[in-house]
Amino acid sequence: MTSPSTAALDALPLGTAAAAAGPAPRETEYDGTITVLSRRTAADGVASLLLASHDGVPLPRWQPGAHIDVVLPTGAVRQYSLCGPAAVTDCWRIAVLREPDGRGGSQWIHDNVREGSELRIRGPRNNFPLRQARRYLFVAGGIGITPLLPMIAEAAAAGADWSLLYGGRSRASMAFLSELEGYGERVTVRPQDEYGLLDLAGHLGELSPSTLVYCCGPAGLIDAVEAHCATWPAGSLNVERFAAAPGRHSGDGEGDEPFEVELRSSGVTLTVQPGQSVLRAVEAAGAPVMSSCEEGICGSCETAVLAGEIDHRDSLLTDDERAAGDTMLICVSRARGGRLVLDL
Repeated sequence: MTSPSTAALDALPLGTAAAAAGPAPRETEYDGTITVLSRRTAADGVASLLLASHDGVPLPRWQPGAHIDVVLPTGAVRQYSLCGPAAVTDCWRIAVLREPDGRGGSQWIHDNVREGSELRIRGPRNNFPLRQARRYLFVAGGIGITPLLPMIAEAAAAGADWSLLYGGRSRASMAFLSELEGYGERVTVRPQDEYGLLDLAGHLGELSPSTLVYCCGPAGLIDAVEAHCATWPAGSLNVERFAAAPGRHSGDGEGDEPFEVELRSSGVTLTVQPGQSVLRAVEAAGAPVMSSCEEGICGSCETAVLAGEIDHRDSLLTDDERAAGDTMLICVSRARGGRLVLDL
């Protein structure tokens, strides 16, 4: 494999336009084992990992907002945003927050992954793309800064008007502060132990034409930003959640009815029972389908719908995408009628 200067790459300014020399990057989604080139502490409880392929072929190109799956030896799959320079394909950077009250994936990474470790990686995929605009308002809470870092670099490189409001419990808990210093007054850092809750009204202000808001962080922050932007035109606000939105996903089956699902390509028709997801029913039928979060937030299981009315319960699709009714996240969403036809 190639041996990029890990120290240099890990410190590469996000706005760099440098491209990797050597072989052309892969053009398809990556699914393989990579090596951890370096691990460093980005903040209290946050590990920054630099990843590269075994065979020396550059990794696939990606766009700001993209994430990768980390498939753990335990079988668990976790998604992490790519947060290094998008122009560099020799290696990828992710940052992992240790979550003591999480499902164990981040703790496993913190406890077991070191320089030289091998990890299975899938991706990248992008459910949080940066659309062109003349003005951007970025809002980050804690580890939610990771997908926004390459977005900010792209907005800055494009000459857009932008600003970032970045909050966290304390400065020590906020990752990549040193990298953001170079952007000067466009970045407002507001640790909660110094300033209290974020001044969203002051940062977001009133509706301004040609402005897009991008927000990532804890559910409470996203809910507050959504409330502030509720009257803004559809599409003005773009969020990425770490967990299902309140009321979006109920997996207990209470109140649900069974329904039929036809897998058109497989020639199979199956029944999804209350409390059972379409994903589980499809897997039981032996149809190949990719999945990951099983909470309706990562998009891995997004499936084309050929017929039927969808009961969308995900936290990912936009209102327009839900209204179109031609795709669904089968890990959580169900049928409103008695039958769905899927392109599986």
